[in-house]
Amino acid sequence: MELPPIELKHLGRVDYAATLAAMQEFTRQRNTLGADALPDRLWMCEHAPVFTQGVAGKAEHLLNVDGIPVVQTDRGGQVTYHGPGQVVAYPLLNLKRAGYFVKEYVFRLEEALIRTLLHFGVTGHRVGGAPGIYIALADPFGHGRLPQHPKKAGSAKAAPDFTGLGKIAALGIKVSRNCTYHGAALNVKMDLSPFNCINPCGYAALQTVDLSTIGVSVDLADVSNVLARKLITHLTP
Repeated sequence: MELPPIELKHLGRVDYAATLAAMQEFTRQRNTLGADALPDRLWMCEHAPVFTQGVAGKAEHLLNVDGIPVVQTDRGGQVTYHGPGQVVAYPLLNLKRAGYFVKEYVFRLEEALIRTLLHFGVTGHRVGGAPGIYIALADPFGHGRLPQHPKKAGSAKAAPDFTGLGKIAALGIKVSRNCTYHGAALNVKMDLSPFNCINPCGYAALQTVDLSTIGVSVDLADVSNVLARKLITHLTP
């Protein structure tokens, strides 16, 4: 059976709390009417400055919020920052209909981010034990494999090693009765100083970068369009 296409909507710059409420309401409707009653959607947007805490977020990771609002959310993960110059993607998917589980969903999200960066000549990397996408600060355009790449299942787990790396994209998801919301954020050209006010994603001194930092000058709308295409490609079964 052919699945209905993912409906894409570019929201522009929108309030974070209002957007979260809209995602939650859409997901409640799916849970009430049945997940198959509504088509999957992908919302692309940008937010005004805001810190968001994951459901298990620890207060000690907020170092100095400096007047920026903090919103408690129901996604996984710790604290992160959203602000102008960052592309945010919210896939609202029915994973049961798509036919894959949460672990593969995360992999597909990350793959879309990696392919988007590659479109602009940048090599994105996964890091074992740390969701999100990272770049090698010394050579963001090189294609060498990182020693921190995820190991095979069954390997001994170690704390993530961020030596020589900068985080350029973050993930934070919620799944309710097989339906996803929240999503991913890719840093394009933004004021990165608010990341110094937190331990990003719960990691002290984790360096955060954007495309502008590494010398890639590109329009936010262009990145949003490319990421939307890559997400639809990689999230469609």
